[in-house]
Amino acid sequence: MLKVVSNTTPIISLLKLSRLDILKELYSEVSIPFAVFQEIEAGKNKSYYQDLTKVSWINIVKIHELNALKYFIDLDAGEAEAIVLATEIGADLIVIDEKIARFHAIHADLKVTGTLGILIKAKQLGLVSKLKPLLYELIEKDVWISEKLIGEILIQVEE
Repeated sequence: MLKVVSNTTPIISLLKLSRLDILKELYSEVSIPFAVFQEIEAGKNKSYYQDLTKVSWINIVKIHELNALKYFIDLDAGEAEAIVLATEIGADLIVIDEKIARFHAIHADLKVTGTLGILIKAKQLGLVSKLKPLLYELIEKDVWISEKLIGEILIQVEE
């Protein structure tokens, strides 16, 4: 089984689509650091909120190397802890969207994907029939995706 760590934004994006299940279908289980859990808990009043302590396939993990966080002063707590956790457990994949966080993850020799990569993979494996409506639903729900990128994705998935 692959070891997968996720940051906050991909989980929130999938919650907004009511498709958190895609992560389970793709990876069986996902680990998140405690800071990511706290960031999601901060949105308890959001319509898409889900208590992740009740999701059996999501593991909430405290990182061990707190000193490692000082190397990520340009990241928020969730991003920094996700990278540290992925390194600590020898993750096969980290799911992270923010550009600077992806830069750090790649330089930590981690394999990186993001929300859009997850959705593309779900389409390719038949877990979603159409990607276009999901992309536009994300935009409607305050997730920024450029029209150019949407076009490139739709060509890639032959929609």
